[in-house]
Amino acid sequence: MYLLLKVKMCIVLDYIEKYPLRTKQILGISYEQLRSLTESSGIKHKELEKIKENQKVRINAAGGGRPQKLSFSEQIVLCLFYLRQMPSFEILGMLFGISKTEANDNFHYWRKIIRDILPAS
Repeated sequence: MYLLLKVKMCIVLDYIEKYPLRTKQILGISYEQLRSLTESSGIKHKELEKIKENQKVRINAAGGGRPQKLSFSEQIVLCLFYLRQMPSFEILGMLFGISKTEANDNFHYWRKIIRDILPAS
């Protein structure tokens, strides 16, 4: 009988944390730029969540629902990895330990935030 363990795993971010000098090859930006982008994206995300929360009509108490599988930094790395490598969402989901639908949703959400933060070239 096989035993499958459910382990939270993000291969790409684990690799980047282990070898920060290879970040430019994987994501197209340096490790320092990734940290800066993560911080500014997190701030923008919190602003958008606050606006959305104020407009929401609540039936249930706040804080309910399923917790997210990926942290903010993992979601941002997912978005940048997709833009750099262009894998299918199914492969992207496998690399980040989520479904292809979640990978698609995360990419499109964070793409808008990153687009607001970084100017177009």
